[in-house]
Amino acid sequence: MSEIKLVAEARTEFGKGAARRTRRNNQIPAVLYGHGTAPVHVALPGHQTMLALKQANALFEIDLDGALELAIIKDVQRDPVKAVIEHIDLLIVKRGEKVEVEVAVHIVGDAAPGTIHILESQSVVIEALATNLPRFVEASIEGLGAGATVYARDITLPEGATLITDPNAYIVLISVPQDNSADDAAAAEVAAGQAAASAAAAETGTSL
Repeated sequence: MSEIKLVAEARTEFGKGAARRTRRNNQIPAVLYGHGTAPVHVALPGHQTMLALKQANALFEIDLDGALELAIIKDVQRDPVKAVIEHIDLLIVKRGEKVEVEVAVHIVGDAAPGTIHILESQSVVIEALATNLPRFVEASIEGLGAGATVYARDITLPEGATLITDPNAYIVLISVPQDNSADDAAAAEVAAGQAAASAAAAETGTSL
């Protein structure tokens, strides 16, 4: 995995007002921490950082006044209405160490004809080298018939990675589409009959 280099600037002002000024300057407020170091508050280049965030589990090389640190995204805070990035937490990592990350699950292959698949969990947690984090992992449903289940333990992991999610957790279920048209029609017919009976009883003054 190649690093994405971001040139950061140290932040000396804090609070909501300072954060708004940072964002107006086309930068994103962030904090860099980990490995026993004191948190360092920085501003990241806005456009470049947003493009980098499109890559899941990206590895960043943060350049702060010439000092380089490897880091991964730990948390991204967004405005719930405008979807604007408000703040980013960056975790310092070292080459050769392993970290826990959440990874998206991609389904590959085709189940048996006439079946459908239901994705029960869209991601799993794994432990992997900080410098070799996968963007996603694959769950194969190739040839599986109705009633089959893909568990977390069945997912293909990259070399050296370890599954942290419960191995018995459901990831994908294979089933047959339910055709409820006949049942719906029967239920509608019964309801219509009950409505007609109620109307007739009302006219005659009797009760059902």
